[in-house]
Formats: sequence, structure tokens, C-alpha cells
Amino acid sequence: MIPYSVLDLSPIVEGSTARDALHNSRDLAQHAEALGYHRYWLAEHHNMPGIASAATSVVIGYVAEGTRTIRVGAGGIMLPNHSPLVIAEQFGTLASLYPDRIDLGLGRAPGSDRATMHALRRDGGSAERFPRDVMELLEYFEPVRDGQLVRAVPGAGLRVPVWLLGSSLFSAQLAAHLGLPFSFASHFAPDLMLQALELYREGFMPSAYLERPYAMLGVGVIAADSDEEAHRQATSLYQQFLALQRGRPVRLQPPVDSMESRWSDLERAGVEHTLRLAVIGGAETVKEKLSEFVALTGADELMITAHIHGHEARRRSYEIVAATRD
Repeated sequence: MIPYSVLDLSPIVEGSTARDALHNSRDLAQHAEALGYHRYWLAEHHNMPGIASAATSVVIGYVAEGTRTIRVGAGGIMLPNHSPLVIAEQFGTLASLYPDRIDLGLGRAPGSDRATMHALRRDGGSAERFPRDVMELLEYFEPVRDGQLVRAVPGAGLRVPVWLLGSSLFSAQLAAHLGLPFSFASHFAPDLMLQALELYREGFMPSAYLERPYAMLGVGVIAADSDEEAHRQATSLYQQFLALQRGRPVRLQPPVDSMESRWSDLERAGVEHTLRLAVIGGAETVKEKLSEFVALTGADELMITAHIHGHEARRRSYEIVAATRD
């Protein structure tokens, strides 16, 4: 039985505030911990009206303080937006406060649009420096060497677990080369999932961090007490991705009875293609589809994400998913 974990974007739903979203994230983490989930990750996004986790390391600290055993981490930090030293210090601080519970997932996407990239002072070569920045960051977590001029305080010697995240093939190959665990964003980028997994596993080189490849896959799951209710709840997810497709991100919208009048045929096809691996349904449907997904991919761990408008409905979804593992 493979571990199940949680990916939370700390959604700001229509009619609520960022404060509400952050409180809900902490409550959901406590709930996930009680249900036996392995990790609780938060993601860096900027200039997104429906996401409250932009200051990701701050939110991780808030969630970790409210929990006791579940691992808490970033899924991920977009490293080209930051200095490797600053991230090493931030996660070294978190690991000092919450020993053996902090994960650091790294991505190379901007987590934002072009104008926001400029506001972040991110230049055109930031992504190209990603492999070098990852290696620099890994070094900051190693014990201090004689003559080392720059060190992460806290951070040095803590060996915070580092993951590479990807939605294409680049990070799969880099994770394999560096011998790091790899997480693929199949919940919104399904097209290259199987190819990325093959490249990662075939090219994996054992390292001081990991002896054999370890792949965690993101999967969107909307579970409810019936298939019909789950599909109704899923309309919030559809509206969110439709808004992203139109270039106008919004707060997470309430579910609706029908999407027919809300999208064109072309828009519907685009959203459904992006979300074609999403698991939506009651307990039996979810159990069957997650089993099929694991059989297809050979995933070592699943990172479950649930874009559901109502907080109680989101809690219930994770309850149902947890129960499918019994």
C-alpha cells in the first residue's frame, strides 16, 4: 500500500479571504494528519487571486506549527525566483524548528505570468541556471567544509530532503542525474507523464540522497458521497481551469449544476484534455480509478490535490480517499 499525500494551493474561494484560506489549510493539514496522509505540501504561485500560498515557507511554518507528525513541505518552491542561499536559510530554519518533518520540492517554472516575473526581478536566464542553482542549494545543506566562505545558517549539515518537480521532461532527467526523488504534475500536465517517468527511472543514478528512483505523482481527486455529487463539486475545478485558459484567473468558484452555458466546445475540450486524469466520483469509483492509475504508472506515492469550493466538502473528499486505502 503506497503512501498518499496532500498538495494544497491554499485556495481563496469566492466570498472568502486569504486569512480564511490559510486557516483552512492548517485545519485540513490537521485533518490529513489524523487520516494518515504522509505529507502536506504547499505551492508557490504569485499574482493569483485564488491562491494564498505565495509566501510558501511562511505558510509551511504555520502548518507545521499546527501539526505534530505529518511531513510538511513545498510542492514547490520555484527556485529561479530566489537565491539558493535564501531558500537554504528558510528551509534550514524550518528544519531546525520542525526536525525530520520538512521537505523541499523545487520547480523551475515562474509560478506566474510574464509581468509578475518582471516584478519578481526574474531575468530571462533564470530557468537556464536551474541545474546549477539546485546543486548550489544542495551544497548549502551539507556540513561546512574547511575554507567555505558562504554557509547557510541555519541549514548547513541538515540535509533537508530535496525533490525535483516537473511537468515536462527536463526535471525528470535532472532528478535522475542527481539521484533525487521526483514528483510529476500529472494533475495538470498529463501528456508527458509516462515519458517523464521512463526517463527518470531509466536514467537514475544512485546518490548519497537516494539509492533507487522514487516517483510521486500529482493526481486531482474530487470524492463525494455519490458520483453525482462529486461531478457537481468538480464544476469548481472546471471553472478554475477555464479562467486560467482564458488568462483571467479568479477565486475558486462555487459549484454549478451545469457547465454547458459557461464554455465553448473548444474551451471544454481544452479543459477536459488538461484534466483527463482527474479522479471524480464516490468511494467505489475513486478506489477503482486510483488503483488503475497506480497500475499504469507504478507510482511510489500519490500526491492528492482537491480543488473543492466548500471546506467541509474538501475535508470529506480526503476522508473518502483515505478510506479507499483500507
